[in-house]
Amino acid sequence: MVLLHVKRGDESQFLLQAPGSIELEELTVQVARVYNGRLKVQRLCSEMEELAEHGVFLPPNMQGLTDDQIEELKLKDEWGEKCVPSGGAVFKKDDIGRRNGQAPNEKMKQVLRKTIEEAKAIISKKQVEAGVCVTMEMVKDALDQLRGAVMIVYPMGLPPYDPIRMEFENKEDLSGTQAGLNVIKESEAQLWWAAKELRRTKKLSDYVGKNEKTKIIAKIQQRLEENDDDACLNSPWADNTALKRHFHGVKDIKWRPR
Repeated sequence: MVLLHVKRGDESQFLLQAPGSIELEELTVQVARVYNGRLKVQRLCSEMEELAEHGVFLPPNMQGLTDDQIEELKLKDEWGEKCVPSGGAVFKKDDIGRRNGQAPNEKMKQVLRKTIEEAKAIISKKQVEAGVCVTMEMVKDALDQLRGAVMIVYPMGLPPYDPIRMEFENKEDLSGTQAGLNVIKESEAQLWWAAKELRRTKKLSDYVGKNEKTKIIAKIQQRLEENDDDACLNSPWADNTALKRHFHGVKDIKWRPR
């Protein structure tokens, strides 16, 4: 099996094994899935830390409002009344105003925190140093553990607009966010090795040879859209000398010996 040390830019991400005979179409999608899956676990861990501290997400029309504003507008957090953590809630105000402040008790908090740490360890970049390859099965295992912890603490489920529930249901909206920019579309993913693009129409062995003990550093990126910069540079308005000739009344004069 060829060992791929996957990076994005110069930043180490994870190790992955694949046979040299694998089609690069399949490998590129596989790498992109693991890469994006790890990002999903990271996003969930981040939101679940907030869930443990401040309870469930407020309805979008109540976020960022003061208690007085909520009262004045007669807004009601109906889902918040249903989504009470197991063992009862402990109030801890969310200063950002995203969550309702009805936090789980200490015991339930620990259920969430312990699971978060375990999930983070599964997809950690430290796995590279330890020589552990990350598979999609491991990513799914981390997601299942996180889902299970949320179900223990909130057996009734979370509000449909809570980003944790949306992530579990693959309905997350990352448009306009930094998190969204980090995601690489599977169809637009590219792998590079030794300054060469590993083209999807070929096999891995076409680039690295038949040695199954090869180790390579493969960089993943999203395919850049073709731009028309070169076409623009060839336009008459981009030609400085053409502009000068225009002002001097000289145009397309060809010099040749008499």
